Amino acid sequence: MKWLGLIGGTTWHSTAIYYRHLNELASAKLGGVSSAKCILVSLDFQEVVQNQSGGDLSQNESLILDAAVRLKSAGAEGIMLCANTMHFFADKVTEKVSLPVIHIAEATADAIKAQNLSRVALLGTKYTMEMDFYRDKLSASGIEWLIPNAADRDFINKSIFEEMGLGVFSDATRARYVQIIESLKDQGAEGAILGCTEIPMLISAEDVSIPTFDTTLIHAMAASEFALSG
Repeated sequence: MKWLGLIGGTTWHSTAIYYRHLNELASAKLGGVSSAKCILVSLDFQEVVQNQSGGDLSQNESLILDAAVRLKSAGAEGIMLCANTMHFFADKVTEKVSLPVIHIAEATADAIKAQNLSRVALLGTKYTMEMDFYRDKLSASGIEWLIPNAADRDFINKSIFEEMGLGVFSDATRARYVQIIESLKDQGAEGAILGCTEIPMLISAEDVSIPTFDTTLIHAMAASEFALSG
């Protein structure tokens, strides 16, 4: 089994779920009391948010690259960025440490293709919804994407940083997410990417009428497959 290096803390709530998923997957595959070999560097999310609020992506790049170097030094054989948005830095991580990065968007695209869907809604932080680093991976797999309108994007982004990042998951926010997803379904979305690792803690497959893609679980499954390969 390969050692997985996790860059977490973004947020700690979803990082805890990553750890549980990875260990459950290892146990299911190997049996007995088997568990995943993980090395974790957990960032201070407040520092990440402050950098993003100030528009200083270079500071977050430094945090991510420093974490990747620490993981490689500790013996990691593959890297997981335990947040969708942090994959903005995935290519930089690969360049810095020359280790495989298990990419959340690539794994999600594979899961979408496995269900023979070609047009999906993408929900996440404004960075994930509006920048190209995630959408390009979908397009490269022949998948069309839709994003919410500007007002809904603002609402989703605010709910991620001001509610879910604090561990708050309210019925009112859930209802608004369902409304947004159903609206995108009316625009032709065949499925919905829950493209922030906190969103699957709010929305379940039973809440909406189209398939949802839990990127936390999908990412963990891809990482587990990597760790157990060879």
